[in-house]
Amino acid sequence: MGDMDPHIFAVAEEAYKQMARDERNQSIIVSGESGAGKTVSAKYAMRYFATVSGSASEANVEEKVLASNPIMESIGNAKTTRNDNSSRFGKYIEIGFDKRYRIIGANMRTYLLEKSRVVFQAEEERNYHIFYQLCASAKLPEFKMLRLGNADDFNYTQQGGSPVIEGVDDAKEMAHTRQACTLLGISESHQMGIFRILAGILHLGNVGFTSRDADSCTIPPKHEPLCIFCDLMGVDYEEMCHWLCHRKLATATETYIKPISKLQATNARDALAKHIYAKLFNWIVDNVNQALHSAVKQHSFIGVLDIYGFETFEINSFEQFCINYANEKLQQQFNMHVFKLEQEEYMKEQIPWTLIDFYDNQPCINLIESKLGILDLLDEECKMPKGTDDTWAQKLYNTHLNKCTLFEKPRLSNKAFIIQHFADKVEYQCEGFLEKNKDTVFEEQIKVLKSSKFKMLPELFQDDEKAISPTSATSSGRTPLTRIPAKPTKGRPGQMAKEHKKTVGHQFRNSLHLLMETLNATTPHYVRCIKPNDFKFPFTFDEKRAVQQLRACGVLETIRISAAGFPSRWTYQEFFSRYRVLMKQKDVLSDRKQTCKNVLEKLILDKDKYQFGKTKIFFRAGQVAYLEKLRADKLRAACIRIQKTIRGWLLRKKYLRMRKAAITVQRYVRGYQARCYAKFLRRTKAATIIQKYWRMFVVCRRYKIRRAATIVLQSYLRGFLARNRYRKILREHKAVIIQKRVRGWLARTHYKRSMHAIIYLQCCFRRMMAKRELKKLKIEARSVERYKKLHIGMENKIMQLQRKVDEQNKDYKCLVEKLTNLEGIYNSETEKLRSDLERLQLSEEEAKVATGRVLSLQEEIAKLRKDLEQTRSEKKCIEERADQYKQETEQLVSNLKEENTLLKQEKEALNHRIVEQAKEMTETMEKKLVEETKQLELDLNDERLRYQNLLNEFSRLEERYDDLKEEMTLMVHVPKPGHRRTDSTHSSNESEYTFSSEIAEMEDIPSRTEEPSEKKVPLDMSLFLKLQKRVTELEQEKQVMQDELDRKEEQVLRSKAKEEERPQIRGAELEYESLKRQELESENKKLKNELNELRKALSEKSAPEVTAPGAPAYRVLMEQLTSVSEELDVRKEEVLILRSQLVSQKEAIHPKDDKNTMTDSTILLEDVQKMKDKGEIAQAYIGLKETNRSSALDYRELNEDGELWLVYEGLKQANRLLESQLQSQKRSHENEAEALRGEIQSLKEENNRQQQLLAQNLQLPPEARIEASLQHEITRLTNENLDLMEQLEKQDKTVRKLKKQLKVFAKKIGELEVGQMENISPGQIIDEPIRPVNIPRKEKDFQGMLEYKKEDEQKLVKNLILELKPRGVAVNLIPGLPAYILFMCVRHADYLNDDQKVRSLLTSTINSIKKVLKKRGDDFETVSFWLSNTCRFLHCLKQYSGEEGFMKHNTSRQNEHCLTNFDLAEYRQVLSDLAIQIYQQLVRVLENILQPMIVSGMLEHETIQGVSGVKPTGLRKRTSSIADEGTYTLDSILRQLNSFHSVMCQHGMDPELIKQVVKQMFYIVGAITLNNLLLRKDMCSWSKGMQIRYNVSQLEEWLRDKNLMNSGAKETLEPLIQAAQLLQVKKKTDDDAEAICSMCNALTTAQIVKVLNLYTPVNEFEERVSVSFIRTIQMRLRDRKDSPQLLMDAKHIFPVTFPFNPSSLALETIQIPASLGLGFISRV
Repeated sequence: MGDMDPHIFAVAEEAYKQMARDERNQSIIVSGESGAGKTVSAKYAMRYFATVSGSASEANVEEKVLASNPIMESIGNAKTTRNDNSSRFGKYIEIGFDKRYRIIGANMRTYLLEKSRVVFQAEEERNYHIFYQLCASAKLPEFKMLRLGNADDFNYTQQGGSPVIEGVDDAKEMAHTRQACTLLGISESHQMGIFRILAGILHLGNVGFTSRDADSCTIPPKHEPLCIFCDLMGVDYEEMCHWLCHRKLATATETYIKPISKLQATNARDALAKHIYAKLFNWIVDNVNQALHSAVKQHSFIGVLDIYGFETFEINSFEQFCINYANEKLQQQFNMHVFKLEQEEYMKEQIPWTLIDFYDNQPCINLIESKLGILDLLDEECKMPKGTDDTWAQKLYNTHLNKCTLFEKPRLSNKAFIIQHFADKVEYQCEGFLEKNKDTVFEEQIKVLKSSKFKMLPELFQDDEKAISPTSATSSGRTPLTRIPAKPTKGRPGQMAKEHKKTVGHQFRNSLHLLMETLNATTPHYVRCIKPNDFKFPFTFDEKRAVQQLRACGVLETIRISAAGFPSRWTYQEFFSRYRVLMKQKDVLSDRKQTCKNVLEKLILDKDKYQFGKTKIFFRAGQVAYLEKLRADKLRAACIRIQKTIRGWLLRKKYLRMRKAAITVQRYVRGYQARCYAKFLRRTKAATIIQKYWRMFVVCRRYKIRRAATIVLQSYLRGFLARNRYRKILREHKAVIIQKRVRGWLARTHYKRSMHAIIYLQCCFRRMMAKRELKKLKIEARSVERYKKLHIGMENKIMQLQRKVDEQNKDYKCLVEKLTNLEGIYNSETEKLRSDLERLQLSEEEAKVATGRVLSLQEEIAKLRKDLEQTRSEKKCIEERADQYKQETEQLVSNLKEENTLLKQEKEALNHRIVEQAKEMTETMEKKLVEETKQLELDLNDERLRYQNLLNEFSRLEERYDDLKEEMTLMVHVPKPGHRRTDSTHSSNESEYTFSSEIAEMEDIPSRTEEPSEKKVPLDMSLFLKLQKRVTELEQEKQVMQDELDRKEEQVLRSKAKEEERPQIRGAELEYESLKRQELESENKKLKNELNELRKALSEKSAPEVTAPGAPAYRVLMEQLTSVSEELDVRKEEVLILRSQLVSQKEAIHPKDDKNTMTDSTILLEDVQKMKDKGEIAQAYIGLKETNRSSALDYRELNEDGELWLVYEGLKQANRLLESQLQSQKRSHENEAEALRGEIQSLKEENNRQQQLLAQNLQLPPEARIEASLQHEITRLTNENLDLMEQLEKQDKTVRKLKKQLKVFAKKIGELEVGQMENISPGQIIDEPIRPVNIPRKEKDFQGMLEYKKEDEQKLVKNLILELKPRGVAVNLIPGLPAYILFMCVRHADYLNDDQKVRSLLTSTINSIKKVLKKRGDDFETVSFWLSNTCRFLHCLKQYSGEEGFMKHNTSRQNEHCLTNFDLAEYRQVLSDLAIQIYQQLVRVLENILQPMIVSGMLEHETIQGVSGVKPTGLRKRTSSIADEGTYTLDSILRQLNSFHSVMCQHGMDPELIKQVVKQMFYIVGAITLNNLLLRKDMCSWSKGMQIRYNVSQLEEWLRDKNLMNSGAKETLEPLIQAAQLLQVKKKTDDDAEAICSMCNALTTAQIVKVLNLYTPVNEFEERVSVSFIRTIQMRLRDRKDSPQLLMDAKHIFPVTFPFNPSSLALETIQIPASLGLGFISRV
């Protein structure tokens, strides 16, 4: 409702809400002219409060509050010429509320009742409504005693001549008044008493006086009106008659009774009537307040002020003066609140504000109430014994006329004065001012009334009035809710007498001050009632009259200040306390002010809706209501959550009761079923036991018979086998001894030969390497200075790395200590568990021995018999196959040798032919390829240049379009200052405001024009994609040619590799077989380990009844494990046999020399050592024999009968068993020896190196010696650092591995403890202490993404792009950090699959970069910084795009970070074009900086002193122009180039891009220098050519220092170098002309001719170039096709490319520094 059109209910609702929300008292001030509707508005406001709030009890207080309105209107309102229901008194009603904001009572205060209306009414006016209501109800039975009649019969009601109001029934209104009195608790007797007094006043007005003389008068005897008055009042007729015509005068000594004249008597009668009515009015008000008073403590109140409006009549007296004075005070209070205090509050709180001019009526109030003001002079005149209205008027003229601009004197009157009020000028008649101000009533008349028999009448004149003091204002201008009524003051009698003597004006002024204090102590709400016309016509609106009222009461200024002001405000603590529910825990800071700022930025996005002051927060209209809505929603959600939880708790309790009952029923049913089942099991078990014992008896008897027979057979068989085995072992032992001797002799012979050859080769090779090393060290010794430059700062880095290693070693030591502690705990636990396990195993073994394994032994015997028979048969088959295979392989080898020789001859011939053809093809293809690639590169560069020129033109047109758009916006939105029409009355006041508003609008224009910039992205992409087609086609053609070249080269390399790979095939196959064998062995070991772990787990984890010895499950499991292990052994033996066969076949096909044979035999020897069976040994021997067939000495040739070979075969098994043990020991010793040799060798090398360095240092001078020692120390520390880093990585791996082992051990310990707890009694559990378990905390693994909210996008762009300072980022942070942050934000949006977020972020980024470059485009650092970051952002989009071409250099972790949902190829193109624009802008900045330096530094400055000391001929008069003109030197150019290079390197620009920038810089230098050389005759001389050559050499040296010689920058200086050479060469003969033509290939014909024409000799040894020589040059160069242009294009920009440069930086390791202000984004 508060947002609707102006309505009294809206104002009342706002007051009620602010009271409830702010907990402050409120006031509604209803003001306006008389007849504007103030009383009705106040009634509607009270009706709203009564309807909305209700009452706190059953007494219906709200009805009583509303019922007070008819009573007060009847006794205090009257008809005037301006209003039919004009309030002739002011009232302020305080409606009290409790803590729940329900009405509990009310209190009314009245101000300045217009008593003169009781005795006098002007024409067309009436007395108070109650008199006419009594007259209209005179015929009622209860009113008979009042003796009333028609209103025209009474003097006090017939003076206005208009006793009836159209549309108003006085009789009905009387009924409403009596009903309201009854509702308020005024009894019928008191009501009749009130009516008696009112009727008496009417009859008193009809009392007439007759004059006896000029100074006395009398009342006719038995005067009927007086008799009725005395009867109604209950007073004595004679006394009243006497004192109406007389008065008592008291002096210091005596008292006199003096008669009074008729006029004085009439005035005294009227004064008595007025006094009686005033007392009755006060009595009624007191009774109404008593009826509305509540015993409940008042928490807050809302005051409604309904006071008389501004009045101006034809005759204005004392009443109109007081009324208008009160309106002036109210207007001043309005100004103070709305204008003065409001604007002072804004200024004090230091919020941006433009002061608004308003009309201040303080001078008018000072005229009335200040010292020597109108009221002061009036009171002073009243104190005078003979003071009159005329003397008072003269005092006013003398004091204020011509001194105060607001006070005037009428032209035709000396008894009136005019005051310029805030609404209008009012002329006041001085007549009656003194009398009304004195308000004199004769005490004798009052005493007569006090002695009345009518009980109610004396009550009216009691002096026990209650004084009400207003609440004191707080410092903030607002009052707390608790209002303490002031106690009545207890003064002395003299003090009370003085108070009675106060004048009406003084009392009214004091009451107004109290009212102002009350209003200032509350929060005011204003209702401005506007009178539509002055004639009380319906549906008639006078525009001029309405505007006059609006201007007079300051509504126009109010509208202005409301539109720009902040009506609502909170202190920071109050705001925090009120809206704490809207804050999160992380938002709450110790600083309440900062907390409120952070919360408001999130809740209210429009920052113009609020302002932060020093102590308060200011809100525009409607914002507090919005915050209240958010708060109510939050509280409502909390209530719903509480309800949800409580309802869930109740339902859970109900469910648990139902579940408990169901479980009870189930328990009894299941118990019955279990008992039945147990009975069945007992019977079954008894039957089983009987069967078991019977069957056991039968089987035992049968077993004993068979066992006796078996034992006899076994004894005979075992004896026979043992004797055979002994004979076989004896034979094998003798054979092994023979083999050992023979093989030892062969091995020693071969070893000696090999050792001799190896030592000789080593000596030769080491001599050669030593010579190379010596030469290299000599070269390095000469270039120590360079290494010093390269390694500047290495010491600091080494120290930092060393410090880091030390810290990591400390961490490692801490981890090792923790690990040792955990290992100690684990060892103690394992020892305890091991003891328990051994105890269990002992019991298990005892049980196994007790039960026996007879059945298993029988089965093993049967299996062994079968295996024995199978092995015998297999042995025979293998021996037969071996003999047959031996014969076949010998025949096959001879055939293959013959074929091999033939194939070798053919191969050599073919290879020779292929090599020749390949050479011819490669030469032709290389020539064609070079020519084609050159042509394609030229075409590509031309196309790329054309595309970038178009892009530059497009950007220029785009900027022009933006400028035109801004101009159009300015033309449309900015009004012209001189053509605004304003109202004439306050045009001067608004002039400053108009100018400030125009400035504000101009400042807002950039913010408006930024909106269309977001729409440019699709236009850019479409245009860019069209322009790129041609470039893409050329790149594809180039790629095709490159692929063809690569294919040819691969064919040539493949043919060469085939020839090289053939001799290596055998070695590769053998390596493959050895690797295969190692893999199988490792798998076998893993299976064994798993088998052992399975056994342990089975023995440890199984339940006691399952793992008990003799249990069926245990036996089955053990048998399965045994069979699996046997199967694994069999498979292993088969693999070894097959491998030996395969190796033997390959050796037979491809025989090798003696050395390879010995190597292979040792490899096979290790395999044979693992064999156990005779068949395996025989088969392995066959393979070994075939392998060694091509050796120089065959085993079978040692003896003709082959006896040694047979002995070898017999003793092989015993030999292998012994060698297997020796071999393991030998390997361990060899490994240790090898490690020691390596350490000795490294120490020797280090010693040699140290000696060499020492010898070199001794030969060097002291300075070089120090530098060399430093260089050596740097190298040593670097190596140590690398070693330490490797050790650190190994330690980290070890720590991670140990952590994993600890987790496994902890898990096993937990499982073992659980298993033990099941077997331990409760008493044991209590005795054992509980050990705490350390739970490792999982470290957070970041995914390399940054999360931000959509509303924070503009803040992100602002902090990261618009307000970022490149210098601070380049110095303190990693290069390209903004690009990484933006890409990580894009990654998160891609991860969320938010297309809109990705598009918005990329568009904002591109537009912001353009905006920054447009704003600071002339700053090299800014342009370089954003070129680097744009390229890095482009590379990141490529690197993580998911395309295979860009993922080659990524790590596995980086590949996981690739984009998954969106293809940003189009945006990559947009970024590439943006980078091109930035590059072109960078080139322009470079050119602007370098251009003033080039001519002076390259041409005019003498870098080599004395070369150009002689002036050229013909330039003698230009003495100082050349010397004084140049202010830059070559050093200046080099320093500037160093500055550019360092800035680009700091910004992390790609090296290839730096090369292109350097190339462009050198082109600019060369072009500008050459153009100036061609245009200046004084520069074309031999000495200047020498100077240019030297300057160019300095630039080349700079390129070498920066490692930029391959950037192509030197080639751009080629025209300048050739021009310098042209100035220095001979220019006479034809040979010279030929040399010039061949030398100057980079210069055009026009340039060569121009240089020759301009050539000017400096001294007598030089000569000018002849014309014939120049013609000869032209003739020789006429066939050259080059450009006729003389000057080089200095504005030419080479086409730029951005080669893909992936980053090795891991995204998850990037930290966001706090200096960037990006606290609202978080790592994911």
